[in-house]
Parts: sequence; C-alpha cells; structure tokens
Amino acid sequence: METKKLFVGSLSWNLTWQDLKEAFGQHGEVVYTKVITDRETNRSKGFGFVEFATVEDAAAAKEAMDGSELDGRAIKVDFAEEKPQM
Repeated sequence: METKKLFVGSLSWNLTWQDLKEAFGQHGEVVYTKVITDRETNRSKGFGFVEFATVEDAAAAKEAMDGSELDGRAIKVDFAEEKPQM
C-alpha cells in the first residue's frame, strides 16, 4: 500500500523542517514535515518525514528527490512504513 508520507534519510544536521518543506514543496502540496531530533541534545538524528496531500505528489517527490543533493548531502527518499495500530 502506497502512502502519502515519505521517509527522508542522510539529512545534514543543519536542515530544519522548514528546509524540508521548501525543498519538497516544489513537487507537490506538503501538509507536514518533521526532522527527528535527539531528546537529550535536540540535535538532528539525520532523518525526517514529509507528508503530501496526495499519493501522486508523494510519488513524484520520491522520484525527483531520491539521490538528490540537499545542503551538500545526497539524500535517500522512500515511502514511509506506517506503524501498526495498537
């Protein structure tokens, strides 16, 4: 099952959720972005998530952004796996 949420890995520690929204927003309507941070240091863990309004936008962004360079690093983009509901 395809999802509207993308996993983005190999992020520069300098990137913010705003940077992700700006970069991925060129490929569709972004409804949510998050850079995962360490609870102790509040420093980026080097990955995040971008959610799109439609599956089509997410697929287009994945195709365009996977392997592209963002803040000097080649990023990895794939469909996020939804956590099973408890």
